[in-house]
Amino acid sequence: MYYASASILAAIHHLIINHEIIKNRKDLPKDGAYYKYTQFLISLMFFYVGDLLWVFLLEIKTWHLAYIDTMLYFGAMAVSVLFWTRFVVAYLRKNGIKSKVFLGLGWGICIFVICSLIFNLFNPIVFSLEKDMTYTPHWGRFFLLGVQFFMFAVITLYSFLAMKRATGSDVVHYRAICMSGLVMAVFVSLQMFTAYAPFYTFGCFLANCLVHVFIEEDEKRALSEFKVATQMEKERYTQIATGLARDYEAIYYIDIESGRYIEVSTSERYDSMNVPKEGVDFYAETRANARKYAHPDDRAFAESMYFKNKMLKNLENKPSYSYRYRVLVGDEYRYFRFVVRLSDDKKHFVLGDIDIEDTMTAKSQEIDKSKSQVTFTRIAETLASNYDAIYYVEVKTGNYDGFSADKLYGDLQVARSGEDFFTETLNNIMMIVHPQDREYMLDSLDKDKLLSSLEGMKRIVLEYRLIVDDKVEHMRLIARNTSDGEHIIICVENIEKEVEKEKEHLKALQTEKELARRDELTGTKNKTAFAELEKSVQGNIEGGLDYLPFGFAVCDINDLKKVNDTQGHKAGDEYIKASAKLLCDTFVHSPVFRIGGDEFVIFLRSDDYINRRKLIADLKQTVINNQKSGQGPVIAIGTADYNQDTDSNVNDVFERADEAMYENKRWIKGGDVR
Repeated sequence: MYYASASILAAIHHLIINHEIIKNRKDLPKDGAYYKYTQFLISLMFFYVGDLLWVFLLEIKTWHLAYIDTMLYFGAMAVSVLFWTRFVVAYLRKNGIKSKVFLGLGWGICIFVICSLIFNLFNPIVFSLEKDMTYTPHWGRFFLLGVQFFMFAVITLYSFLAMKRATGSDVVHYRAICMSGLVMAVFVSLQMFTAYAPFYTFGCFLANCLVHVFIEEDEKRALSEFKVATQMEKERYTQIATGLARDYEAIYYIDIESGRYIEVSTSERYDSMNVPKEGVDFYAETRANARKYAHPDDRAFAESMYFKNKMLKNLENKPSYSYRYRVLVGDEYRYFRFVVRLSDDKKHFVLGDIDIEDTMTAKSQEIDKSKSQVTFTRIAETLASNYDAIYYVEVKTGNYDGFSADKLYGDLQVARSGEDFFTETLNNIMMIVHPQDREYMLDSLDKDKLLSSLEGMKRIVLEYRLIVDDKVEHMRLIARNTSDGEHIIICVENIEKEVEKEKEHLKALQTEKELARRDELTGTKNKTAFAELEKSVQGNIEGGLDYLPFGFAVCDINDLKKVNDTQGHKAGDEYIKASAKLLCDTFVHSPVFRIGGDEFVIFLRSDDYINRRKLIADLKQTVINNQKSGQGPVIAIGTADYNQDTDSNVNDVFERADEAMYENKRWIKGGDVR
């Protein structure tokens, strides 16, 4: 067991003194001497393990494992010699013929040992191991150890002679190689003549200790210099990225496939949102942030923008795309524009976000005071009541001055001015006007149309809604020509109080109106309610919102006229009620409308939309059973889904569903329900 003790001691000592450099090997330059030294240390550890296992396997008389371990012992020895020569060449910084000779010796020994071990499987030339665990060395063992002795002796002699001529740190390097090579040469020669003594292991142990003394300090210095250089490089890239990020609240660099990302931000206000600086799934994490920080009205749209396939589709045939929505920053919602680009390597998204709230809501406050005095008389002529804001616009250039009035005929204060009233107004409409009123306001405030309308009218009155601080505010805009014919006056007032009074007046009629939307016979919604639904859905589509998925199911009761004619209208009413109940019981999450005597429409949404195919199949099966048994309603049904890319009118969806219903009705009348 003394043989194994030497290997155990060497392995433990090896781990103790070398664990730091092995652990830090990933931080070392791959072509450097210290990285190659770690390769040698790892191969040496395999040699120690193979050496100590050999004794234990002999003791327990496991022939196959002992034979394999002996092969690995010599193999690890050859590999460690190869890595040793690679380290020596790199450590001594040799690039000429001498380095090629040293590397040639290492490779030659390694290849010779591997070939000898393969040949040994068929004809023992290195060693033999009998079934009774008797180990016998052969001439090949002496040869490969002799070649190693020659190599270590040559390296020792060369290092000794070179050390005499060297200066500076080279003296230390040559001394380390000379002393360790001498130790290995001595112990290899002893191992040649003693098969059962661990001289080779002792030689490796002592040589490693000698080299470690010199390597450790060099390695620490090199690692420190490398880390400093790496840190400086990272800082340079960080400064560049941070400088570019000053134009944005934040920039994200996203791996398209994995979703991993890093974020650069220079905004203290943005940092208050505690968005991670890096993460493993940009898509899921950003959708979660959208649910948390996006304005409630923008939330569904915001979440829909952060799917890999949608981002790739949006970048097809164009270098970038942008979108905007409101984000909660601190205690206020602010408009952000998001710009997405594809990186040069086509493997990353680059996403930047910009706070555009200030550019949307404020302009320069400076204005020539003399101009306000010149225009005051003309503005005062148009005042008939208090306004929240008044704009004096030059028709030809679009230049304008904005004023606010504290009270009727009170002092006017300059509020804002600008160079292009019409362009800025159209931009503001897209950002702050209620989505359902945007198209109306864009059309009404088009410069050419507005001027044309004012030619035959004293004034134009527009009523619309703004979204202010997450609240809807009702506004009235009045446009007039001035007496000089070269300007127009735009007066804006908040009419929220008027609207509230109107709402109170209408509240008393609410119950009656609600009843007017119900079908008396079936209790379902009626045609009026369906018309209101169509208008609402159409408004959302025209407003440019990403409308939630929906569809229509158009249904027609079969043979209602026959029931009325043969059994009476009371039986017909019961038939209609039974049909309505069947539809309501089937589509429990969607509103059902009776829009004609025998015609119903279901607005498919939520879970009913998701499960629509199964629900429709179940309904058709019920109809088949009812038709066969002659009991229960027989209903034809046709469906259609809203396609965001092709449908611009809600009626398009309804018409497709209606056509599908008539096709199903023909099959029913033909005796085959599908």
